Amino acid sequence: MPYSKWNVGIALNLGLYTIISKAINHMETILIAGGTGLIGLELSKIFIEKGYRVRILSRRKLRSKEMEYFVWDVPNAYLEPNALQGVDHIINLAGANIGAQKWTTSRKKVILDSRVQSTQLLYDEVVKQAIPLKTFITSSAVGYYGSLTSSQVFAETDQPANDFLGSVCRQWETASYAFQNIGIRSVQIRTGVVLSKEEGALPKMLKPIRMGLGAVLGSGKQYIPWIHLEDICQIYAFAVENEKLVGAYNAVAPQSIQNDAFTHILSQKINKKILLPTIPEWVLKLILGEMSDLVLKGSRVSSNKIQSEGFKFQYENIENALNQLLI
Repeated sequence: MPYSKWNVGIALNLGLYTIISKAINHMETILIAGGTGLIGLELSKIFIEKGYRVRILSRRKLRSKEMEYFVWDVPNAYLEPNALQGVDHIINLAGANIGAQKWTTSRKKVILDSRVQSTQLLYDEVVKQAIPLKTFITSSAVGYYGSLTSSQVFAETDQPANDFLGSVCRQWETASYAFQNIGIRSVQIRTGVVLSKEEGALPKMLKPIRMGLGAVLGSGKQYIPWIHLEDICQIYAFAVENEKLVGAYNAVAPQSIQNDAFTHILSQKINKKILLPTIPEWVLKLILGEMSDLVLKGSRVSSNKIQSEGFKFQYENIENALNQLLI
């Protein structure tokens, strides 16, 4: 007996319901540890738009209609129950801000422990709960290559430096290798200076220039291996969705720029003049101590590896990036 229009309508609706149900059931879940920071918040939006379920690990219980929040306490090795259940990919962005306080002995320990212990906690729980995880991605930093200014252009095959930042990044990345050792794809994203409108390095650079107190720092010849916020977030998304990516990748724009050039371009963009002379290295060292390395030193870092995998930067040069960021 032929279907009536009513029966055909029911059949079509049931078919559509089945398709939607299957799509929902196969939707992948991403857990972003330390996801309430600058990169994490923007990255969450990108994954939600792409159709992923997003969970955030945070030190505080927050509420959101778009994503789930779970609490963790790294120093006390606590992870809220069920935080990992059903998770396909983990992105670990956790780590104490390296530029927030002077690098005292105790502060250095906090910087290191917040990175290594968070990775270890996630690994221990994945193993204990037998989570069938597909990917573990950790943030790292171009500080892996050390705090120095040189003619070398650093690539992922170069060895870590023996200074504080090099040691932190080496131990940070080494902790993530444990996932690879149990058959989980592991990726390390060595990030440069992230440029954003609201937070991070750029607002701090702009403030003295707008006040008429802008100046080149030290020799001015130190390089700034930078990256636009949108590009760093897209690199993380690219790493999740491309299973051939394994190991370390530099996340910096193709164009590096020296501090003196960057300072003058930035001042021109906001119609301000640099009136003060160069701030000597000894002054910054007196104020910041060892942490002055963050602003006084810097080398070029290559992004060729991530580009060879097919990643396309939206902001390849500083002019285009600043035009967008300073709108």
